[in-house]
Parts: sequence; C-alpha cells; structure tokens
Amino acid sequence: MDSNPSSAETAQGPLYVSEAVTTAAKILVVGHFAVGKTTLIGALSEIKPLRTEEKMSQASVQFDDLSAAPDKRTTTVALDFGRLTLADDLVLYLFGTPGQQRFMQLWEDTARGALGALLLVDPARLEETFPVIDLIESYGLDYTIAVNSFTPEQRYGEDEVREALDLLPDTPVVYCDARDRESSARALIALVRHLLTRERVA
Repeated sequence: MDSNPSSAETAQGPLYVSEAVTTAAKILVVGHFAVGKTTLIGALSEIKPLRTEEKMSQASVQFDDLSAAPDKRTTTVALDFGRLTLADDLVLYLFGTPGQQRFMQLWEDTARGALGALLLVDPARLEETFPVIDLIESYGLDYTIAVNSFTPEQRYGEDEVREALDLLPDTPVVYCDARDRESSARALIALVRHLLTRERVA
C-alpha cells in the first residue's frame, strides 16, 4: 500500500477499502425532508461524503415546509454517499435519498441492490414518515426506525412510536442523534443485526 497519506487517506480516514474486506453492503438512509439524513451520513462516513446539495431558492418555499428547520439553507437533490467499515471483513456503502416527494423518481435507481434501509424519523413530524414507509415497502426492503432525537425533551416512548407509525412487531425502533457518530453507528448496527436476523429466518 502507498505510504503517502495524501494518496491513501482523507482527513476522515482511509480512502481505499482494506484488502481484508470480503463483503460490501449497500444501505439506504431515508426519511422525510430535513430529518437529518445528510447529517447522519456525514457523522458516520470514514471518507469525505459525496453530497449533492443545492442552496434552497425562493422557488422551493411553496414545496418545502421549513417550519421544523427554519435555519435550513440547502437540500439534497440527488443523493448523499458515504462509507463505513463495520468489521474487518464488512464495509457498508451508505446512500442518502432526497426526502421531498418531487425527487422520489430517484428512488428506483438508488434502491436497486440495497439490502435495507435506516429510516430516520422526527418525533415531532411522524406523520411525514408514512409516504417514505410506503416507498420502502414497495421496493421490498427491510428497515429499522431511527428516531432522531435532537431534543431529548420531545422524546416519545417506543410503544408510542410503534403505534403512531403502525409498525410490525419485528421492526426495530432505536434512538439516535444524527450529529453524533457513536449514536448514529448504534442505529446502523441495529439495522445490520435486523437484516442478519431476517436472512437467517429466510
């Protein structure tokens, strides 16, 4: 391997996948608009994440509800991409999808080959999650709910989240802070464990 850090590493970690890696998995990070998808991938990725963000224009005001994120100035218009080595032999490729309905046509290509999805939800806007759940299920993807708790005082209990989203009993529900690497990693690990369990059952 090249010993020159500038060619082999980024500021966040190794640029190239280790030769020990034998398994690569594609994971979607999904959720409604302004729920923290780009933030979570940025917190987790060991490489500089690829982002396709554009500044929000006046034209988007009529489409995008900023009441829950008044300081938001950019939005993903294609995808976010990051990478995380989860074990010596396992690397995850993370694909973040836009949350707005007008970008949903991008889902078909992005979802192809994905093993599952980490579905971020805002406990204050649970009703906005239903269209995303419908899309995930239409592509036959297993998923884990990650309740993004920026404000712990707004935290809802697991049973409340399950009832509000009408989840199946075996759909995992975890809590995370998308800004925090360890918290986000635990959510992702919960998804991987769920996928492994589903594979064994199948």
